[in-house]
Amino acid sequence: MEVHNVNLTISAVAADQYPKTDYPEIALVGRSNVGKSSLTNVLINRRNFAHTSSQPGKTQTLNFYDVEDRLYFVDVPGYGYAKVSKKERERFGQMIEQYLTQREQLCGVIQLVDARHVPTVDDVSMYEWLDFYHIPILVVATKCDKVKSNVWNRQESQIRKRLGMAPGAPLILFSATTKHGKDQVWQWIDKQTGMN
Repeated sequence: MEVHNVNLTISAVAADQYPKTDYPEIALVGRSNVGKSSLTNVLINRRNFAHTSSQPGKTQTLNFYDVEDRLYFVDVPGYGYAKVSKKERERFGQMIEQYLTQREQLCGVIQLVDARHVPTVDDVSMYEWLDFYHIPILVVATKCDKVKSNVWNRQESQIRKRLGMAPGAPLILFSATTKHGKDQVWQWIDKQTGMN
């Protein structure tokens, strides 16, 4: 999709604050600092529209980005950051769970993992949880420019194995620096939202 107009519509903490539109929504989930903001910025052709938090775990709202008055990207708080109190984690864990399981406009989830490493326990838990609820998942392995291309296949197979992905389940290697994988991510989004 050619993107010219993007707006941060609302930073929501409860269902009654979600946008009242029926636009399809794609949620982005992943650990703090895995690159959700960077992926969003590349997809919408902006440099610093979605802000990277200087304090991992600080974003504790669902941020709804209106893309071309046709689609929402929903940035979900990062998981797996220890400095956030247990009570706070539980509170926005419930908010995330409510959104992901009850939002009718949700068409799919992009789960970001770091291409340089084997997925964490938190990554595995999130993938299994999304799979349990039959939510369509695209795994995007970020920062692939920091991995030599001759080991991409090995990294991909390690990620697939660790997450327990079914054969053929979608996984895209992505780099915010080189834009590698951008078009494939958009193709998945278009397919999930019925925009192609």
